[in-house]
Formats: sequence, structure tokens, C-alpha cells
Amino acid sequence: MEALGIDIGGSGVKGAPVNTETGELTRERLRIPTPQPSSPAAVADTVRQIVRHFSWTGPIGVTFPGVVLDGVIRTAANVDRSWIGVKGADLFGEGVAVLNDADAAGVAEVAFGAGRGQAGVVLMLTFGTGIGSALFLDGRLVPNTEFGHVEIRGKEAEHRASDHAREAHDLSWEEWAERVEEYLRHMRDLLSPSLVIVGGGVSKKADRFLPLVNLGDTPVVPAELLNQAGIVGAAMAAVRGRAV
Repeated sequence: MEALGIDIGGSGVKGAPVNTETGELTRERLRIPTPQPSSPAAVADTVRQIVRHFSWTGPIGVTFPGVVLDGVIRTAANVDRSWIGVKGADLFGEGVAVLNDADAAGVAEVAFGAGRGQAGVVLMLTFGTGIGSALFLDGRLVPNTEFGHVEIRGKEAEHRASDHAREAHDLSWEEWAERVEEYLRHMRDLLSPSLVIVGGGVSKKADRFLPLVNLGDTPVVPAELLNQAGIVGAAMAAVRGRAV
């Protein structure tokens, strides 16, 4: 089965058709910068551009960087707050599956990537404009966890340890790795995961910082699908016709 996955992020909106049985993109992905301000109407127009680019008429899944309950946007930390309360079907069309972006990435990574076949508690964290999270128990998703907003040293974790924070504060990879490790140790102590997967845009540079992160007996690995995981997870949700 093939579906179009579209991943809305704080800095870019990305999409591509996906073979949902293999997790592979079937065409080169298209990325369009997230409009500023990132209002629902402006972002929906960007999503339509991607749909038109691929001349797509089949199933569509869309991720959103916030809590999505029953297809309704409930939070909007890194995009325009006018998203709160918006029903995805009203914006993108009936039949379009809408789900949290980190949940989508995690579902893809558990199905096709570093979390495949992993029993117990698996925590995936995506480092980008913010920090997204996806939590799994024996392969089953616990949706909308939003662990990027836990407090570290009096600030939300994503304000200290996101990739955006690294760039905004001009941190070296070593300095940023210290912040990432502090955050991951906090999450390890809260959840006792069997595996931590690091994804998001920075995952393609994992060799620059992950070797500097030590969680003792808890393995920390880079996402295998890199920054395509959200697209793949969105497409999987589209085939299932609902949030995964």
C-alpha cells in the first residue's frame, strides 16, 4: 500500500509518497519552509502544495507538532497558537489522518528502524525546533506524551536541549551533548526505558554528539530512518485511516 505522508515541523513541511509495507519513500521528498506566521490557513496551503506536487489522490497522513486528540489540535508550542482547537478534517479534508509528529516518527522507527522488535519500554525523542517524544510499551504507542516540556533547571527541556537551542546559544557539540545527556538521564530516571532512540533533524549528525552521551546501562541509539520517520509514520496512519 502506498500513501502520502506529510510532516509539519517548526521550520519545514516535508512530504513524500511511502510504501507502507517497507517504510521506503517511493519518490524524492519535497520540503517547503514552514510559513511565518505559521497560521492554520498558511500551513494548510503549504500542505496542499505538496499534495499537488505529487498529483496525489490516495490516502494522506499529516503530522502536527503538538497534542492531537480525536483529530483535534490541542497544543501548539512551536507554531502559531491559533492552531489550538482546530479540527484536522476541517483544515486538510475528511479522511486525512492527523497525529502528533513525534508519535508518527516513533511508530515508523518501531516498525522499520532502531526500535523494531524491541520489547519493554522504548522512548524515542526527536531533537529539532523543539523536543518531541514517543513512548512505547512492547511496541504499543502511548500517544501525546510531550516530554520535551518537562522542566530541567527551571526551564522546559526543549528550551535547553533542542537542536534549535544548540544553534541559538551557539553551543559546541560537546556543550550541547552535556545538556542532552542531563535531559536523557532525567527521562531515564522517570521511565526506566529499555532503549532510547534519538531522532529528528539532528539525527543525521549523531556521530558528532551521541558518542559523548552516556546513560550507563541504558542504550541510546540514533534513529535509522533519520528525518524521514515522520513522513513514514504519517503515511502509516493514512493507511490505517486514523492516528496510529
